[in-house]
Amino acid sequence: MKKIFDTEIKSNEQVAENIFRLEILTQELSEIAHAGQFVQVKISDEFTMRRPLGIASAKDGAVKIFYRIVGRGTKFLSTKKSGEHLNILGALGNGFNTEIDGRILLVGGGMGIAPLLSVAEKIPAVDILIGGKNSDEINFWIPELKNEVGKIYITTDDGSRGSKGFVTTLLPEVLDYEDYSAIYTCGPEIMMRGVAKIAAENNLPCYVSFERRMACGLGACLSCSIDTLNGRKKVCKDGPVFNAADVFY
Repeated sequence: MKKIFDTEIKSNEQVAENIFRLEILTQELSEIAHAGQFVQVKISDEFTMRRPLGIASAKDGAVKIFYRIVGRGTKFLSTKKSGEHLNILGALGNGFNTEIDGRILLVGGGMGIAPLLSVAEKIPAVDILIGGKNSDEINFWIPELKNEVGKIYITTDDGSRGSKGFVTTLLPEVLDYEDYSAIYTCGPEIMMRGVAKIAAENNLPCYVSFERRMACGLGACLSCSIDTLNGRKKVCKDGPVFNAADVFY
């Protein structure tokens, strides 16, 4: 279900360099949003196109979003204050399956950790493996995760927190610790390819959440199309979540 909502900003706070946590008040959207979905945000009349942002949390009448400043639009969004309003189109896309038996391993890199938070919020039995360039890119996630997941495994490129290396370096070891029913992953495509390969080697179902530039968010403009085993698909409408076997073949 998708609708346009006029929402009030509860908070819009910087949590790391160029990274912000935005909370908006919207009872109905918080009730209809599924884990892994996203919204299209109209930042102001100055910007024609909406900005696609993943939903990190949807509960108790509020929706939480994490975003990184990457251009004029997100830079302008970072100046918005508590009490101001945002026009939101959502919830959009097909998310993760939360009606699944067994324990799920979430694997996130960088801003790809955000949509996995929404999965942890909906599924009681999850662990998470996260990676970032350094501790600054990891530290602010921990308070968000600690009440939603079981075990938290951490890697950083420089070794400043957790294990030194990438999530794919630590993943085989993590899979030795626990029997998982599936892996859900989001982050840079090269990371997700590596995660999907390791999952396949361990006979584990793997689902990936793609990040693409989306102009309309409704499947009309084709700007986010990708090749899959079953032909061209639109990330915004057919995804953003896909079976890894269908996109990395």
